[in-house]
Amino acid sequence: MDSTLRRSPLHDRHVALGAKFSPFGGWTMPLEYAGGGVLREHAAVREAVGLFDVSHLGKVRVTGADAVAFLNARLTNDLTKVGAGQAQYTLCCDESGGVVDDLIAYRFGDDHVLLVPNAANAAEVVRRLQTGAPDGIVITDEHEAYAVLAVQGPRSALVLPAIGLPAGHPYLSFRTAEFEGAPVVVCRTGYTGEHGYELIVPAGSAGALWDALLRAGEQYGLRPAGLAARDTLRTEMGYPLHGQDLSREITPVQAGLTWAVGWHKPEFWGREALLAEKANGPRRRLWGLRALDRSIPRPRMPVLAADSDTVIGEVTSGTFSPTLKSGIALALLDTSVELGPGAEVVVDIRGRRSRMRVTRPPFVRAAVRT
Repeated sequence: MDSTLRRSPLHDRHVALGAKFSPFGGWTMPLEYAGGGVLREHAAVREAVGLFDVSHLGKVRVTGADAVAFLNARLTNDLTKVGAGQAQYTLCCDESGGVVDDLIAYRFGDDHVLLVPNAANAAEVVRRLQTGAPDGIVITDEHEAYAVLAVQGPRSALVLPAIGLPAGHPYLSFRTAEFEGAPVVVCRTGYTGEHGYELIVPAGSAGALWDALLRAGEQYGLRPAGLAARDTLRTEMGYPLHGQDLSREITPVQAGLTWAVGWHKPEFWGREALLAEKANGPRRRLWGLRALDRSIPRPRMPVLAADSDTVIGEVTSGTFSPTLKSGIALALLDTSVELGPGAEVVVDIRGRRSRMRVTRPPFVRAAVRT
């Protein structure tokens, strides 16, 4: 195993559960577990409850007077639209409008916001925020100080109260609590499309919390789940993955994330470029594709017009959907070609033409707000 990769504070527990590991964002993280595998782990989240270790996610604390105003002049979404105890999906863009990262902002107050960026981009988000930060604003990289556990699935709200943690609060809100004397932030967020929670806890207390969740969740069908199931779950929902569906080359306008941009704000990184792209129309747009045969599309496969060999786009994410029992994909398609839901395209799968139907994600029903 690569000794340069960071390890979760739960690494030894994953080893004991027979996990297969994979490098991801500079960390070695569980891909799937013995006795389960992707299909069973995916089904547990859709039908009961799954437990993920997502401690590789970044944690960046921004404090000081006017911390909200400071972030609002940099990140795309309008942080003034949420109050204390609420969370917001937002984007960190560069001046060209490209996406440096997508992240969740947790607003504790006007002077305190916790950002959770992706693992590979956390250091760059910190660097950008620290550059030119005014006196009184403190940006603290707490990447390894905290663990993040995701409890996801229709029975997740039954598991948390069993160990004394709050549940049932509104989507995109959070509550503070304690577990065995350790502070826990219980966030009504997730990346699966199901009712779920993400628990932010000091790294030293993560093991005891993980163990307690496994014990309490056994009666509700809880399974530990790895990054492979996390990917199939988020693809079924059409949730973007940075580095594939979002990047410095893929803007929020192209990715269909205009709702995460505060267009009326006078200032945020990338504003002028994004306003121009929105006004002129993007040259490509992210769509969903569903296979009409038994093929499984994969990232970077070319998308062709249905009646010719003209390349009109590229798959950004692709997988087998355990729920639909078919191949699904997200793909960037040229806007110069008239397409819409129901249209057919072809994906070149290693030289074989596979017919796909264009659709708008999600591919399955979303239950995050229920």
